[in-house]
Amino acid sequence: MSAWTPPPPGRHVYEYPRPAVAVDCVVLGLDTDDLKVLLIRRGVDPWKGAWALPGGFVGEREGLEAAARRELAEETGIGEVFLEQLYTFGEPDRDPRHRVISVAYYALAKLSDFKLTAGTDAAGAGWHPLSKLPALAFDHAAIIDAAVARLRGKVRYAPIGFELLPPRFTLTQLQRLYEIILERELDKRNFRKKILSLDLVIETDEKQTGVRHRAARLYRFDRKKYDRLVKHGFEFAI
Repeated sequence: MSAWTPPPPGRHVYEYPRPAVAVDCVVLGLDTDDLKVLLIRRGVDPWKGAWALPGGFVGEREGLEAAARRELAEETGIGEVFLEQLYTFGEPDRDPRHRVISVAYYALAKLSDFKLTAGTDAAGAGWHPLSKLPALAFDHAAIIDAAVARLRGKVRYAPIGFELLPPRFTLTQLQRLYEIILERELDKRNFRKKILSLDLVIETDEKQTGVRHRAARLYRFDRKKYDRLVKHGFEFAI
């Protein structure tokens, strides 16, 4: 055992145990018929070879969100995405090494926007359908469940679903997004009437290309208008 050394000037030494702090990221993406979650294959113990969420320990002088974005970039190659703090997971036995408290984040990404590149302690990275997830390391299945529940609740009152769509989309694509997230069919006429009444989905002069069926009109979400309305008490509701 090495000899005790005094702490740097200005640092206090605590007499009780200090849990480690980690971050885990649930990155969700929309496929044609399913939501997918980004997983990494662990390259180190514990759970070496198992699938897990991107994440890792927070640096001594690093903010939580900064750590989440760093780990996401290092382990998967994903850069700027919508990211929001989800929940804190702190069961005493969630990590076999020692006491680790994890602050989880969830992110929404367009699958086509990023080329996955595994790095640091990740041996691989890939998108997995929520309906067919492999066995996961640690308590990551519970973290994913919490993220999906948050998404399904929040998509009803905030326009976060647009983060999963391309900048130009059809109303059919938008409806399908809500159906996949909410896991139920929506009446086409009522959905379109409701979404267009918000006056935030703007019709463009563009149409689909490269489709066999009749090309549909493309729309865009007016983020600037939404931000202005929110300041005056506007409530987004689907």
